[in-house]
Amino acid sequence: MRRLNICEERGSGIDKVIFECEYYQLPAPEFIVGDNYTRIILYGHVRFREMDKKDKVRACYLHACLKYVSGEYMTNLSLRDRFGIEEHNYSIASRIISETIQAELIKDYDDENKSKKYAKYVPFWV
Repeated sequence: MRRLNICEERGSGIDKVIFECEYYQLPAPEFIVGDNYTRIILYGHVRFREMDKKDKVRACYLHACLKYVSGEYMTNLSLRDRFGIEEHNYSIASRIISETIQAELIKDYDDENKSKKYAKYVPFWV
């Protein structure tokens, strides 16, 4: 398949899928890893209000991953942009970030920074 240019070996496919999901405001894909397989579930468009907590946390984590591999950091602003949340509803994004931290999927980039307004977040594996 590689020789036919159907697939590539750089490992950028997942990043591209996550970017497109964010660009089109789609729910984040779900990755299921088994003993001898990996299954990925892609979801159709769902309005933000219709997403459950699990979907929002997964999307927040993958947003942090995408930002990190792009040389950036996730912030409240970037997460609001990802979900299409208006600026005056910043507390909604803050709650999603807190839930994702509690799920141990993201962490503060700078533990010394006490300002939540300027906080940056990275995936747990950084």
